[in-house]
Amino acid sequence: METATASGRPSGEAPGYVHGYSAHEARRLGDQADTLSALLHGATAGQDSGSVFPAGARVLEVGCGVGAQTVHLLAASPGVDLTAVDVSAASLAQARERVTARFPRARVRWLRADLHDLPFPGAAFDHLFVCFVLEHLRDPAAALVGLRRVLRPGGTLTVIEGDHGSAFFHPDSAAARAAIGHQVRLQAAAGGDALIGRRLHPLLSAAGYREVTVRPRTVYADQSRPALVEGFTRNTFIAMVEAVRGEALAAGLTTPEEFDRGIGDLRRTAGEGGTFHYTFFKGTAVNPGAPTGRPHQRPPC
Repeated sequence: METATASGRPSGEAPGYVHGYSAHEARRLGDQADTLSALLHGATAGQDSGSVFPAGARVLEVGCGVGAQTVHLLAASPGVDLTAVDVSAASLAQARERVTARFPRARVRWLRADLHDLPFPGAAFDHLFVCFVLEHLRDPAAALVGLRRVLRPGGTLTVIEGDHGSAFFHPDSAAARAAIGHQVRLQAAAGGDALIGRRLHPLLSAAGYREVTVRPRTVYADQSRPALVEGFTRNTFIAMVEAVRGEALAAGLTTPEEFDRGIGDLRRTAGEGGTFHYTFFKGTAVNPGAPTGRPHQRPPC
């Protein structure tokens, strides 16, 4: 495995990442990826073949974070030549540690770089994988256009995003829905969009990709699915909403009592008699021809 830093890239963390970079968030991302691996990466009958790339394929994971999805990419496609980029040096270090522990012989190049200014030559990759990244960008459309430059003509793009508007549950609760709404508003204030899943098809089409296909990947958890209740309802979704408590109070969006009531009601959906539903959207597309505009450079070694 190799690690490099793109020259001229700023140090520090990614602006606008509403979830933060705490150890708690790293664990939450891991829980989410492990719980949803089959749902997000597995094949769907009659729809797609899953997140599987052929041996030797040049794959770029854009915004790999702490490597929560990287390990599942490598598990599904062990023979790929993977490059993983992220703007956060700390996240890359965690990602490398996570992947090394699981796949010590995997071919992975790690690079700290801004996805808007990738230091690769045109058409450098056969496939791009972008998971839970667009939701944090101020201009996801521009990012998708820019990514076409490093994807060879005929190469494929896979994008996965959620949509908090798809969350519904029993027992229903206005306080719980308000708490989710606070997270959505805070993410919007940071320049992101927690409702971006519903926009994937028009975003990909407008960016010039072809053969665009977007399909829902639905999570439904009740008492008969205890692993999903624990791994997704409690440890992924509720943990994510609960983590913005301080920001929501500081922004004057709610009171401590109101927010805590909402979290308590969300927890009831993970208890006896509770149910929880959420939809992710997985899009795939083909690059008909990469745009030009940046001088070719040698990839980092």
